[in-house]
Amino acid sequence: MSLHDTLGTPVPPYTPPQQKQPARWPWMAGAAGIALVAGTLGGGVGYLIADRSATAEAVASAPAASGPQVTTPVSSEIADIAAAVQPAVVQINIDGSDGEGNGSGFVISNDGYILTNHHVAGVAGDGGTLEVMFADGSKATGKLVGSNAGYDVAVVKVERTGLTAVPLGTSEDLRVGETVVALGSPLGLQGTVTAGIVSALDRPVTAGGQGDTSFINAIQTDAAINPGNSGGPLVNAAGEVIGINSAIATLGMMGQAGNIGLGFAIPIDTAQRIANEIMTTGTSQTPIIGVQLDTAYTGPGARVAEVTAGSPADTAGVLDGDVITAIDGKVLADSTELVVVIRDNAPGDTVTLTLLRDGRTRDVAVTLVASKG
Repeated sequence: MSLHDTLGTPVPPYTPPQQKQPARWPWMAGAAGIALVAGTLGGGVGYLIADRSATAEAVASAPAASGPQVTTPVSSEIADIAAAVQPAVVQINIDGSDGEGNGSGFVISNDGYILTNHHVAGVAGDGGTLEVMFADGSKATGKLVGSNAGYDVAVVKVERTGLTAVPLGTSEDLRVGETVVALGSPLGLQGTVTAGIVSALDRPVTAGGQGDTSFINAIQTDAAINPGNSGGPLVNAAGEVIGINSAIATLGMMGQAGNIGLGFAIPIDTAQRIANEIMTTGTSQTPIIGVQLDTAYTGPGARVAEVTAGSPADTAGVLDGDVITAIDGKVLADSTELVVVIRDNAPGDTVTLTLLRDGRTRDVAVTLVASKG
C-alpha cells in the first residue's frame, strides 16, 4: 500500500529503507515532495510523497465506463455550498527548480491574500514563481508573503482588489460525521468539488521533506482528495472553511496515487493564527517548551533526552529522563503527538504536562515561548 500527499513539485523516486519497517502507506503531492508520518501507539504509520505521474490528459483519455450506470441524486445543499465557495478557490501553478506542478488555494481577503500550503507555495521563496488562476479563468502573478514549514501553511498575495473571499469558520467545534466539501484542482482539473464527512479528529501527522518538517493535528475526511487538492479549502455545511486539504492515503503503487477515502486537512483555527501573523509581520511563531526528545523511545508518551537551560520546561522543573505522558489531560502515544498538541497552541499559552518520574506522576504548568530557530 502507498500513501501520498495531495500536492507538490515532482521529487526523486523514493528508495525504501533496507531494514524491516512497519507497514507504510505513501502520500502523494502534486507539486512539492514531503514525507508524512502519523504517530500511533507502538510504532507509527509512515507516509511518503511520490512524484505526481498521473495527469489530466491521462484522465481524459481513459476509456468510458460501459454497462448500466448508477444515478446519484444531486444534493441541493452541496450544490449551494459549491456555488457560494467556488469563486474564492484558485489554482496555483508552480514553476521551481525541481520542475512544474499545480496546487490549490483560496482567497481570504478581497484585496488579494490567498491561503495555501507551504509545500505548495514555499518554492517561491527559493526563486520559484507562482501563477494564480481564478475561477473565471483570469490569471495573476502570485507573491509569497511568508510561510511556516512547521505548520505547512503559506500566504500568497496577488495585486488585485474586489475579489470574492471565502468566510473562515472554526475547527474547534467540529464533530465526527459532519458534512464537509473539498474544493480544488486535483490533477490540474480546476473547479473540482467533492463531498463527504468528518471521519475523525485530532489525527497526529508529521510531514517532512527537503529539510522541513510539519506537524499537523489533522482533520480526517472521506471527501475525495487527490494530487493537486493541497492548499484548497475543506468547508462545512455553512460554506465556511474549517480546514486546508493537505494529504491523502492511497492503495496505489508509487506514482499511481488515488483517493481511497482517507484525506487529511490542517484545522483552520491553527492555520488562521499562522496566516494572521504572516500577513501582519511576514513571519509567524512556533511554540516550544524547550526540551530535546529521545527519538529512540517508542512510547507510550515522550521521553525527555535533554532540558534546555533557562527554557520553560527547565523553569517548570522538568528533568532529563522524564516521560511526558499527557498534556492538558490528553494522553500521548508518542513524541510526535506531543509536538502536534503543543503546536495547537500559541506562544504565551500555558499547558499542563503530566510527567512520569521514578514510577510516580506529577503535573507541571509550562508557559510556551516562541522558537528562535
